[in-house]
Amino acid sequence: MHPFQYQRAENNGQAVAAVAKNPEAAFIAGGTSQVDLLKEGVHKPNLLVDVAGLPLRQITDFEGGVRIGANATNTEAAYFPAIQARYPAVSEALLAGASVQIRNMATMAGNPLQRTRCPYFRDPDQPCNKRTPGSGCAAIGGYNHVHALFGASEACVATHPSDLAVALAALDARVQTTGPQGSRTIAFTDLHRLPGTTPHLDTTLAHGELITSIDLPAFAGRSHYLKVRERASYAYALASCAVALEMDGPKIKRARIALGGVAHKPWRTPAAEALLAGQRPTEKLFQATAAAAFADAKPLEHNAYKIPMGRNLLVRALLETSGLQPLAGPAGTAFAASVGGMAGQVATPN
Repeated sequence: MHPFQYQRAENNGQAVAAVAKNPEAAFIAGGTSQVDLLKEGVHKPNLLVDVAGLPLRQITDFEGGVRIGANATNTEAAYFPAIQARYPAVSEALLAGASVQIRNMATMAGNPLQRTRCPYFRDPDQPCNKRTPGSGCAAIGGYNHVHALFGASEACVATHPSDLAVALAALDARVQTTGPQGSRTIAFTDLHRLPGTTPHLDTTLAHGELITSIDLPAFAGRSHYLKVRERASYAYALASCAVALEMDGPKIKRARIALGGVAHKPWRTPAAEALLAGQRPTEKLFQATAAAAFADAKPLEHNAYKIPMGRNLLVRALLETSGLQPLAGPAGTAFAASVGGMAGQVATPN
């Protein structure tokens, strides 16, 4: 393992200052993803500043919504009553996102900041522009079955791994930060970057900028999160989606859709969302919506299967969120199917 120094921050300002002045420093809280990267020789800081002890763990009502402290664990947020009742997609995404042990350690700020699970990124012997800028992208000409359909570039075709991030994008969450230039609010959909020519830059955060909370705005609609993974036990999404519907009587007033496992960031679908506004929920409408959501997909050699899988997963999510089809999973948990478990359902929506 690459040698590094370790420091515990006593307050936000000290944490920000320690990282901001050292280009090789990084924050650490739960460490559930970073420790793996350290062991693999992918993450090589010379200083880790531990922010887990900072008083950023509360979950509270805020401006009609919910403010989630950066250090709240995934377990605490998943089972928080206001989140379960008013933002079930967040709870479902968290419960689908990891093992119990990891959820008990992982933090709400750290989860959306985890790095890609592209196997080439995590193998220092392979060229990867995200890990080593300018070295190339082994995935483009390699086995790319878990890679991106949207927003990729000639430099990188990796996908973002967080389930939680997909739900937060669909619910128009906001991120509160403090950094060298002071505090600011970032729309969650603006937190992550597309790869372009700088895939090593995952987010729009400045170096030394610390997330202090995540805000869920007031929302009186229905939300839901679904994913498909390679096995029924803990695994990352091959494709996922989060849906948030606001109803006006029997009609959909506003819809928000975010796709996961298909892009470098949670992928919002404005054209598909627009098809739902003012419409009564029907399966035919949802099929048209799903087709629109994947109309611009650009598959690679080995991941074209994600297009029908994603379309049908989105149809299912819309059916369940609108009430046209009962929820597939037990109350309070996500339906997170394996590929084998959804073989019949993914091929053709009911």
